Amino acid sequence: MAPNNQLGKRVKLTQVRRPFIVGTTAVPFSEENPRPVGAPDNHTHSWSVFVKGLEDTDITYWLRRVQFKLHESIPNHVRMIEGEAGKPFMVTETGWGEFDITVKLYYVNESGEKPQTLYHYLRLHPFGRTEEEKQAMITKNGEVRAWSYEEQLFNEPYEVFFNILTSGAVPKGWKTPAGGKGKGKNRPTPPLPPADSDNVWERSAMIPKHNRPAQPFSRETEAAEVKKLKDAQTKTEEMSAKVLAELKGKEELLAKLKAENAAAAAAVKPA
Repeated sequence: MAPNNQLGKRVKLTQVRRPFIVGTTAVPFSEENPRPVGAPDNHTHSWSVFVKGLEDTDITYWLRRVQFKLHESIPNHVRMIEGEAGKPFMVTETGWGEFDITVKLYYVNESGEKPQTLYHYLRLHPFGRTEEEKQAMITKNGEVRAWSYEEQLFNEPYEVFFNILTSGAVPKGWKTPAGGKGKGKNRPTPPLPPADSDNVWERSAMIPKHNRPAQPFSRETEAAEVKKLKDAQTKTEEMSAKVLAELKGKEELLAKLKAENAAAAAAVKPA
């Protein structure tokens, strides 16, 4: 981490977000996915845990290293993965059981930020409240996916890091000539697409408009989750109103019974 005096001042009242995915994939051993040589006999699946950019965009310009802490029964259970531009931070293993994985994020030196820790549960078998939710975790080849959409928030970043985060946005696959020479060296970067575009650019916080194969996170997904929350809120409010109405009715009945009992007691009271 660079000394703070080399990073400039904090950019006040500013927050920069970068979406990314933390997830695991698991596939049972089969003819299509044979057991690796040397894998223990009681292992049933091959699996991977990863941290990567949305739509596989590069995130190494803000994240330089990821530590994965696996179950202690796994040899070399603490794995440190250094960033390689354009590649996910990933560990691949075999096993038979599910467990929590500790994921520690180390930011680039220019950020001046301390590491942060996340937790992700390795799933070898589909999990959900309904059969539909369980099936949504399985791909056509039998791969079980447990992916989480995350957003890294940088609050009031240092000037140096702010410039790194907010410059260099380009379309995926955009290439510039090595060393800035040759044909296309002066080709200008195209303007950012409109907010409702379905594009996802490198070095940006863009989110696709619609779901795509192998990319389940989008504004479409977000809208569906918001609708679920609103529907749940509406149902909760309706249930609360019903309970309050029942409570009010019981309180009125209780008051009526108390009044009747008081009247009856007064009627039989000797003069």
